[in-house]
Order: sequence, then C-alpha cells, then structure tokens
Amino acid sequence: MNKQTFIQGTMILLAAGIINRILGFIPRILLPRVIGSEGVGLYQLGYPFFLVIVTLISGGIPLAVAKLVAEAESSGQPERSKSILRTSLIFAASAGILFTLLTIVLAPWVTRNLLTDSRVYETFISMSPMIAIVSISSVYRGYFQGKQDMIPSALSSILETVARIIGVLWFSFLLLPKGIEFAAAGAMLGVVAGEIVGLAVLLWQYRRLRRLEQKSGSVIPEAPDQPALSSGPEPFLRGLKRLMLIAVPVTGGRLVGSLSYLLESIVTARSLLIAGIATGVATAQYGALQGMIIPLLMLPGALTSSLAVSLVPSLAEAQARGDSRTIQLRLHQSIRLALVTGAPFAAVMYVLAEPLCLFIYDNAEIAGMLRTMAPFALFLYAQAPLQATLQALDQAGKALMNTLIGAIVKIVLIFYLASNPSFGITGAVIAIIINFIIVTLLHGLSVKRLLKYSLPFADLFKVCAAMVIMAGAATFLYNELSFANPAILLITSSVLSGLLYVILCAVMGMFDLSDLRRIPILRRLFRT
Repeated sequence: MNKQTFIQGTMILLAAGIINRILGFIPRILLPRVIGSEGVGLYQLGYPFFLVIVTLISGGIPLAVAKLVAEAESSGQPERSKSILRTSLIFAASAGILFTLLTIVLAPWVTRNLLTDSRVYETFISMSPMIAIVSISSVYRGYFQGKQDMIPSALSSILETVARIIGVLWFSFLLLPKGIEFAAAGAMLGVVAGEIVGLAVLLWQYRRLRRLEQKSGSVIPEAPDQPALSSGPEPFLRGLKRLMLIAVPVTGGRLVGSLSYLLESIVTARSLLIAGIATGVATAQYGALQGMIIPLLMLPGALTSSLAVSLVPSLAEAQARGDSRTIQLRLHQSIRLALVTGAPFAAVMYVLAEPLCLFIYDNAEIAGMLRTMAPFALFLYAQAPLQATLQALDQAGKALMNTLIGAIVKIVLIFYLASNPSFGITGAVIAIIINFIIVTLLHGLSVKRLLKYSLPFADLFKVCAAMVIMAGAATFLYNELSFANPAILLITSSVLSGLLYVILCAVMGMFDLSDLRRIPILRRLFRT
C-alpha cells in the first residue's frame, strides 16, 4: 500500500479535484445549451432529496471509517481495519437498498406535494439507484483515506467524472425529443452511470490492495502497549456502535446542510411564486443559481475539499499522539492554502463576471448573481478546513450547531427576501451570502476556543491585498488588450493577472517552500 504524507495526500486529491472540476464543467457548460436553464432547474430541484437521503445513510461514515482505520493502523491492528470495513459495508448496503425502495414508492407524493413543478418526477425516479451505489462507495473511500492512500479515491473520482460527462450529455440529448422533463431525467441517469464506474474502480483498487498484501505477507507489528486480543476483529454490534458514535454527530452536521439545501430549493421556488413569478421562470431562475452560479463559485472547492479529506486522518493521528504542535501546523497550512488558491478565482469572478458567464454558459443575464456572491466566496473556501478540524478533534457537535444556526438564518432570509417582488432571486443570493459568513465565523470561533488558535488574520490581509491588486490588473487588461475573440481576451486577462497574483503572494511569503519539497514530483526542483 502506498501511504502518503499529509501534504502528498492533499496534493493527490487536489490534482484529482482540479481535474474533476475542469472536466465537470464540460457538462455544466453544454447541458444548459441542450436542455436550457429550465431543464437545469428540474435537475436541480430533484437533486437535494438525493443528497438528504445519502447524507442520512452515509454522511458521517467515510469520516468515521477513516478515523477508526487510521487509529487501528497506527496502533498496529490491521485486522481491526478489515473488521471496520466489513461492518461499515453491511450497514451502508442494507440502508442504501432500503432507502432506494422507499424513494421509488414515495416519488409520486413528493413531486406532487412538496415541489412546485411536478415535472421533477422523472428525474426523481432516475436518481434512485444512486442511493445504494454512493453509500457503498463512501465506505471504500473512507477506508483508503484512513490508510492515508489517496490514490484510489483520486482515480475513482476522475474516471467517475469522465463517465458522468459522457452519460449526462448522451442521455439528455437522447431523451430530449420526449420533452424537457425526460431530458433532465436523462442527465440524472448520466450521473448514475458515473457513480457505477466510480464504485467499480474502488472495488478494483481494493482487490488489488488485498492481492498485494497477501503476496507480500506484510503484517504491521502489534503496538507493545496493546493487548494481543485487541488486534483481532471485533463483534459486529460493537463495531457498529463505535462507528455510529463518530458517524452520527458528523451525519447530523452534514444532514443539516443537506436539509438546508432541500428546504432552500423548496422555499426558494415557492417564494418566487409568491413574488408573482411564473412556475417555469421560477424553475429557470433557481436552475441558474444552483446549477450554474453556485458550481462556478465552488470551483476552488477542489482544494478545500481535498484539504478537509486529508486533514481528518492527519489530525486524528496527531491527537492520538497528543501532538498539539502538528495540529496547529496542519490547520494553519490548510487555511492558508484555501485562502491563497481561492482568492484569484473570486477576483476574476467579480470583475469579469459578465464575460465569464457569457463564455461558459452563453448567458450574460446571470452575471449579476455571480458578481454579488464572488467577494464573499473566501468565507466559503475557509469553511471546509475549519469544519474538518472540529470533526477530526471529536467536536462534531459544535460543527453541527454552527451549521444549524447558519441554515436557519438562511432559510428565514430566503423566504423573507425572495418572496418580495423587489428582490426576487436576488433575495436568495443575499441569504446564501449571509450563511457563508455566519457559519465560517462560528467555525473559526469554535476552533479558536478549542485549540487556543489565533486565526491567520495577517495571511487574510495579505491575500485580500493581492486579490484587490489582481482584480484591478484583470480589469485593466480586459479593457486595454485588443483581441477580436472575446474568449481569448477573457483567458489572457485572467492568466496574466493570475501570474501577477502568484508573484505578489510569493513576495509576501504566502507560499511555504518546505511544503513543496515534501511533494515527490516537485522535490527535484528545490535541490541545490
């Protein structure tokens, strides 16, 4: 097995995340051109229900598996790791199949009574097979992460994305003649195809790992302070109890986010109807916000999600050793990298919102939403490592409460603002921004109290300064450069201003070369 260090694991997941984000934008660019923003809205209205169900089953399972496996491996108990995997798979598969059947049975009632557009029914049925598939996949991802081997998860996610791109575009185009509701359902079938491929890759990687372990006959020696009997497999119910003690609070926190997303979709659509907006237009506006603008804002999330995944086992091991210095170091690295990599995207999305939306979606009318949200995206990017820290240090309850407070404020504001004809969809945008700010600040305060950690305000100031200068440079270049092709003008302005940003960050000491030296691919570049 290839165990990686924290930085190596993060960079592997980061590389996979960047590839996935880039590839994932292919259907996001082309799908609205095939089924329109109204079709995207139908797709997005059904998706939150899937997230709630999957979160309920496996929201905290990957983190719990990763944490328990990491502890077992560091204590020299490989059989305990396999026992954790078996217990998790039995639970995830059973719950996944049960909820898949419930989803199919309840689909007519949900689409008629809870959603504002009954055309979501076809999409709802199409997504049901994903529930069991994603539940099982999440267990294997957690297992590999606990072993600090990020390659299987990275490879699985890349191939899953490729399959999803092909499936989404092919099925939606194939079913478009039957109507926009069937085209949206076809897009969801493409997502199902991608999940099947992702699970197949994880199963292949696991079988490969088992063969390598059997061939080498390598067994991690038992830690001297552990009794001999503790290294064997534990009974199913005891293992399930240990798993649930970690998973339930984490699931609760993530369930708040998923339920918030579900309520957000329902409340937003109904509030727009109250504001006097027609059903089709409301569906299209919601589709533009959740299916086009939010994914664009989440593009730098490739790093923050990678940091969060790598942070959990790293902090769990450091906590087991009582190594507070490593905990503080890893947290600081994560926040700094999240801010540094997210800021240039936020700058470009703010100053070049209109040409960016025109280039990506062939729709400049939605640029106002992007421009409004972009400056506040830094709060979102810093949120993931802070939340992962709380979860890894057994403070998932605090993360849950923080997320719950933010969700309540967001839902109330969406109803109050979006139902006002003066605001409309802009009211939902404002509510989401306030949610970003509240949850991130609450997470930051919780971490500060827990670790006596000083948040990196100096780094934040440096990032903001570099971001403002980059934004000015991007605006100047876009207005002054002479290119007949708008796409070339946009890309050139973004790249050149981005290079200026990198130089500014390097000058201000925002890049830690000692971290880069720990990455095998870059190690040779820093040899003297």
